[in-house]
Amino acid sequence: MTDPTQISAAVARLYDTYPFPPEPLLDEPPPGYNWRWNWLAAYNFCLGRKPSRQDVRILDAGCGTGVGTEYLVHLNPQAEVTGLDLSSGALAVAKERCQRSGADRATFHHLSLYNAAELPGEFDLINCVGVLHHLPDPIRGIQALAPKLAPGGLMHIFVYGALGRWEIQLMQEAIALLQGDQRGDYRDGVQVGRNLFASLPENNRLVKREQERWSLENQRDENFADMYVHPQEIDYTVHSLHELIRASGLEFLGFSNPRVWDLERLIGKAPDLMERAANLSEWERYRLIELLDPESITHYEFFLGRPPIEKSDWSSDTALLAAIPERNPCMDGWDSRTLFNFDYQIVTLTDDQWAFLKAADGNTQQTVGQILESVPGGLEMVRSLLQQQLLMLTPGS
Repeated sequence: MTDPTQISAAVARLYDTYPFPPEPLLDEPPPGYNWRWNWLAAYNFCLGRKPSRQDVRILDAGCGTGVGTEYLVHLNPQAEVTGLDLSSGALAVAKERCQRSGADRATFHHLSLYNAAELPGEFDLINCVGVLHHLPDPIRGIQALAPKLAPGGLMHIFVYGALGRWEIQLMQEAIALLQGDQRGDYRDGVQVGRNLFASLPENNRLVKREQERWSLENQRDENFADMYVHPQEIDYTVHSLHELIRASGLEFLGFSNPRVWDLERLIGKAPDLMERAANLSEWERYRLIELLDPESITHYEFFLGRPPIEKSDWSSDTALLAAIPERNPCMDGWDSRTLFNFDYQIVTLTDDQWAFLKAADGNTQQTVGQILESVPGGLEMVRSLLQQQLLMLTPGS
């Protein structure tokens, strides 16, 4: 199947059959947070400071059943949130989800991502998670979205990685072969796939990878179908990802899971290799990481920005002392000294760090310098909070 219209129709049929994601509908706000969907936290991560405004416009491009849309509304109370999707079945679930949880500010459009130009205006944040890799022409897709991003705006994207999904690709092809003329009958595909996993030897590589990595979420047929019987999927490597980003005309601001892309975690014990790697370009280093640790690169999640983009630099003591600090809103367990940070990693604060964050909690007027007059610690302690994304700064006047 190569006709783009037929592919899009097949994708819509899959999600009409198995609306995705299949998370349950709640009569209350969803639990926790994803900081990538919080405008304050995402902007701070990308540009190193708190944004100047919160009354922004947000687009959930390919919103599916509205799991992300719901969070975008609850995490950004001043924002105008719009969702679009190709599947009418998924959109029906999205609308009900948002109505039930109190996220009824969201508006929805039954629309192909290719036709994003039909939406009015521009958006300060575009969320496009798990969508581009299911388009017959992802470059056309990202080029349709890019003009809808406002100057200085952010786009968060998630696409699949080929190396970490190698076993999935093999099983996808095996299921398709066994389905034959029934390919496109997604319920039959799920049945064939489950029978395959049940029949293969326990030590089979595909079975082991499924058990180690995916089996818990794939207990739901919706997840299993999305992973193994999807009619359209393009998986990326660093090389093809770089081509996609260049085609967008937007600026790459970084991966939103930076720990994965830290080369030191792999070869930090070999200073000579780290020294050699220092001579590589940014994208050569990324390629080296995925070559050395392919199983970890199951996907790429990253931010793009539309110029003008200016990142804050807090290396100047004068600028840092004059800045107004505020606690990052994405923390779980505050105001305990041991808590989950923006990325749900456990953090134990020192007494000085905790005292500074207490002073910065809800702060809108005091500068770093003023707080440090009554709170122990110094600028290096403040910079450690910044480095851990525990603190946001507004430049002083």
